[in-house]
Parts: sequence; C-alpha cells; structure tokens
Amino acid sequence: MLEAVIRVAQEASRIAASRCGTDYRTWEKVPGHPVCDVDLELDSFLRERLMALDPEAGWLSEETLDDSDRIERRRLWVVDPIDGTRDFLRKRSGWCVSVALVEDRVPVLGVLAAPERGELWAAQGGKGATRNGAPIRVSRRTELAGARVPADNLPKVDDDLVMVAKPNSIALRIAMVAAGEADLLATLRWGFEWDIAAAALIAEEAGATVTGALGQPLAFNSASGEAFGVLVATPGIHAAAVERLRERALEVVG
Repeated sequence: MLEAVIRVAQEASRIAASRCGTDYRTWEKVPGHPVCDVDLELDSFLRERLMALDPEAGWLSEETLDDSDRIERRRLWVVDPIDGTRDFLRKRSGWCVSVALVEDRVPVLGVLAAPERGELWAAQGGKGATRNGAPIRVSRRTELAGARVPADNLPKVDDDLVMVAKPNSIALRIAMVAAGEADLLATLRWGFEWDIAAAALIAEEAGATVTGALGQPLAFNSASGEAFGVLVATPGIHAAAVERLRERALEVVG
C-alpha cells in the first residue's frame, strides 16, 4: 500500500509542479487563507486515486466539504493537496502534497511529495521513515538552548534558539525535524489534521517525540478535524520545550 500511495502522491505533485507559474484562478477561502484552481484539481485527482486503493476508508481533505460519515470508519485518508499554498503561489519551493492513511485514529502511512525541492518523504508505522529512499533520523540534541527552529522570527523569550530556513508548508517543517535539519517545531494555535497527519508519522518513525502543544497525545479523525498545537522535537528536549511553552499555550486555550 505504501508504494501505491507514493506513486499517487508523486503523480499529484508532478501535476502541481507543471501548473506552478501558469495561469490559474486564486482567491481566499477566508482572509489570509489562499486557495487556487490547482488545489481543487489535485483534490479531485487524489480522491479518485486514493479511494480506489481503499474504498472503505473515509475522507478528510482541506479542499473537500467534510463528511461526518468518516468518524464512523476505522480508516481515513487525510489529505492536503498543496500544503504551503502561499509558497506555491509565489513560485517558491516550500510546498508539498501531503497524504496520510489513519487507522483507529493513528496515522499508519504518510507521504510528502515536494517536487520543487526534489524530496519524497515516506513512512509506515513501525518501519521507519525515509527521504528519497534513504533512512532518516532526528538529531541527538539534549539541550533546548541552541535548538534549531524553522522560523522567520522568534519572540525575545526564545532568543536562545537558532532560526533556520522556514518553508511555508508546516508538514515540511516537521519533516526537517525528522531529518535532523531542525530540532524543534511548535505551534500555539488550533490547526487541522490534514496539515500534520503524514508529517507526524514521518517524524515519529524518525525518532522524534510528537505531541500537542501541551504535551498531550495527538488523535486523528476527531469530530472537528482539528487539534490544538503541535510540538515536534528531539526526545532530549521535548519535555523542556513543553515546559517553556506551557504558559503561552494555556493562555491560548483559556
């Protein structure tokens, strides 16, 4: 199944790459959240191909009206046709096609296809994670100070951390931790399962500790399709990161 999902994600990413920089329609679903014709084209393509692989699975995608029937199903396709749409629209490389298969609320397959970066990330539960076919592993960092974070800026309280290049796609930022190119990724907001399902599995299979912003376990196929925050870190700094972020996270959730 993983090889079949990889082929589908790669084909979808090639379609997207061929449309990048061409003439297509763009608009905002809500202020600050752009979408384009290519998102919808890929969504239809992925749904047709992935549902053919597992017709009994439910479907959750950023570009499809949510169907509550998915909650009753054991397996679920969780898809973001273009994660990092802003970079796609700007003809930058920081976007990818993200596909996960969730079973009993846990991701069991995850694929990220990032053609402009020449990267294909994949993982299967219990079998490790790869980038372009080569096994990947998180860094061995044990000190929070000096940890590398994909970010454009950091608050003063975190000025002991080190910023590294940040792709628009949160899935790719999580994958950077998986590959040892960053040590920590954290968000303090409500987000959607399609943003993180595939990347969360890739990071876990590479040895990262993956939780919500308060250190809580992540569960997928929730009624809302949302989760509060995501915290992905090397095991040696995860507890310290949770402690540092706790006050800020509690302020957000009230």
